[in-house]
Amino acid sequence: MIKKIKQHQLNLGEKMGYACGDIASNFYWRVFDVFLFIFYTDVFGLSPAAVGTMMLVTRLIDAFSDPLMGAIADRTKTKFGKFRPYLLWGIIPMVAAGVLTFTVPDVSDGNKLIWAYGTYIFMMLAYTFINVPYGALLGVITPDSQQRTTLTSFRFIGAFSGGSLVAYMTPELVNYLGQGNEALGWQYTMLVYGLIAAVLFVITFLSTTERVSPPAEQKTPVLQDLKDLTQNKPWKVLFVLALIIMMTISLRGSTGTFYFKYYVERPDLIGSFAMAYMIALAIGAASTPLLTKFVDKRRLLMTIVALLSIIFYFVPNDSITLMYVLQIMIGLALGPKSPLVFSMYADTADYSQWRTGRRATAMIFSAAAFSQKLGGALAGAMIGWLLASMGYVANQVQTGVSQEGIVLLMTLIPAIFAAIAVPLIYFYPLGDQQLEKIQQELLAQQDKSNTDDGQPAITGAVNV
Repeated sequence: MIKKIKQHQLNLGEKMGYACGDIASNFYWRVFDVFLFIFYTDVFGLSPAAVGTMMLVTRLIDAFSDPLMGAIADRTKTKFGKFRPYLLWGIIPMVAAGVLTFTVPDVSDGNKLIWAYGTYIFMMLAYTFINVPYGALLGVITPDSQQRTTLTSFRFIGAFSGGSLVAYMTPELVNYLGQGNEALGWQYTMLVYGLIAAVLFVITFLSTTERVSPPAEQKTPVLQDLKDLTQNKPWKVLFVLALIIMMTISLRGSTGTFYFKYYVERPDLIGSFAMAYMIALAIGAASTPLLTKFVDKRRLLMTIVALLSIIFYFVPNDSITLMYVLQIMIGLALGPKSPLVFSMYADTADYSQWRTGRRATAMIFSAAAFSQKLGGALAGAMIGWLLASMGYVANQVQTGVSQEGIVLLMTLIPAIFAAIAVPLIYFYPLGDQQLEKIQQELLAQQDKSNTDDGQPAITGAVNV
C-alpha cells in the first residue's frame, strides 16, 4: 500500500500551478495584513478604535460564511471537480470587492463607517468564496502526507514571495498611480492587483487535478459534517494553533507600518522592511520539506519567535540594521509554521474519514480559513483598541505613550502569543507512524471497494 502512495508523484508544473493561487490571494491578504489598518486610519479617516471593532465584528460573519462555503463546495459536482470551478467563478466578485474596499467615498463620517463595514464584509465574503475551495484543493490533489507538505511549501513560497512583492510595491504603486491623490492611488492599485490575481487563479485552475474524493455512497447532512468536525481532536488543536500563529504574524505585519512611520520616523522604509520579512518567510517555508524529513512536525516550535520578539523590544529607534536582522530571523523561524499547519489540516481530513467513514475536505479547510481570519481580526481589534487607549492620532507626531503602544504591539505582545503556541503542538495526536497507518487502511478500503465492483485497484488517481 505504501508503494501505491509513493507511485503518485506530483510534477513541478502542478506544484507551481497550485502555488499561483496563493500568490493571487496575497495580492489581497498581504494588503489587508500590512496596509489595511493604516489605510483606514490615515487615508479613509476612521478612528483606530472604530477600525479595530469593525475588523472583529465583520470577521464574526465568517463564523457562518466559511463553514457554509465549505459545505457548499463539498457538495459541488462538476466535470472539473468540486473545488477548481470556484477559482473561475470567484474572480469577478474578488476584483470588484478589492476596488470598493479601497474606495474613499465623499460622504459624512457616519456614512463612511457604513461604507467601510459594507465593503469589507463584501471583501471577506468574496475572499471566502474563492479561498475556501482553493485551500480544500490541497486535500484532494494527492493522498500522500509528505507530498502534501511539499505542495503546501510550494503554496506558501508563492504566498510569501507574492507577499514580499506586494509589501514592497504597494507604497510606490499608490504614489505612482495616485499622482498625489493617495485615495485614488489605492483604488487603482487594487484594480491592478485584482487583474493580476485573476490571471493567476486561471493558471491554478488549468494546472491542477482533483484526485481524492469522498466514498461514492457518502450522503452526509451538513450538521453531521459539523459534528464530525467538533469531534476531530487533531483539527481542534490545529484550529487554536493556527489562530495564535496568525495573531503573531498579523500583529507584527500590521504594526510594522505604524512602527516605521511613527517610531522610527522612516516611512520610506516600510516597503523594504515588509519585503525583507516576506522573503524570510518564503525561505523558511521552502525549508519545510527538508525539515520534516528529519524532524517530527510537533517539534517545530515557536520558541525562537518569542525570544527574538522580546529582544526586538530593546532595539533603539535608530538601530535600523538590527531591526532588519531580527525581522529576517523571525521570518525564517515563522516560515515553516504555515505550511506545516495547512498540510496537517489535510491529514485531519484523512483522520476524519478513517474514524467516521465520511469525508468533508472543504468543511475542514473552511474552518481553517476561519481560524486564519479570526486570528487576523483579533490582532486588528487589539491594535485598534490599544492605539486608541494610548492616544494615537493619525498623521501627527505621536506622544511617548502612543509610541510605547506601537512598540509593544510590534514586540512583546506577539512574543506572548508565540510563547503560547509552543506547548499547544504537543496536544496534536497524529504522528507520522499513525498517519502512515491511516493512509494504508484508507487505500486498502478503496482497493477492496474496487475489487468488489469488479474493477482493478487504482494506483494513480486515488479516491479515498
